[in-house]
Amino acid sequence: MNFLSTFSAWLVDIVQQLGYGGVFVMTFLESTFVPVPAELTMIPAGYLAHRGHMNFWLVWGWSITGTVAGSYFNYWLAKHYGRRFLLAYGKYMLFPPEKVEKIERYFASHGEISILTGRLIPGLRHFISFPAGLAHMHLKKFCLYTAAGGGVWMLTLIVVGYLIGGNTALVRHYMPLISYMVLGVVALGVLLYIRNHQNKLRKALLERKTEKDGHGLAE
Repeated sequence: MNFLSTFSAWLVDIVQQLGYGGVFVMTFLESTFVPVPAELTMIPAGYLAHRGHMNFWLVWGWSITGTVAGSYFNYWLAKHYGRRFLLAYGKYMLFPPEKVEKIERYFASHGEISILTGRLIPGLRHFISFPAGLAHMHLKKFCLYTAAGGGVWMLTLIVVGYLIGGNTALVRHYMPLISYMVLGVVALGVLLYIRNHQNKLRKALLERKTEKDGHGLAE
């Protein structure tokens, strides 16, 4: 716990030094494919807002701005280069053309709710903008639902930090616990990603083997 107490204090100090620009940069990165958990920035920022070192609403505003900007970066990449890339190389990543078309059809019908809820799901929020760009989702709607979903998540984290900031004892007790939880979520996300990738790879290999066996019997 001593290590995590030191780690928590270090996070608060870093966020205070970086200020609102740091909030923007960290939430921007968190919304791209860079795995930077927002918890590491927003909870300390909420704590600092309670202590009077930062403004609560400015923290929230800059976090939403960073979220939308980072999400748009992914959206833009997918919109202009995603389909071409997946059609050329998707088969090597278990994304055949029919799956690309399926994603485009799904987002044409359910894009808004997917963006809104996707911003609230750990692991998914980093990548939800890619299928939106791939499906050429209307930009204004994309930004609106990204801001709404991201705003709810950021507000939750800021409020947690703000409430903790009112009690020094709570800071000592719960910031290390939150750090444990953040590290645990990151580790769990990595493990789930690896397991999911392995399962898809096994399924693809099994399908290829079945196809080969079928061709052999036909001959």
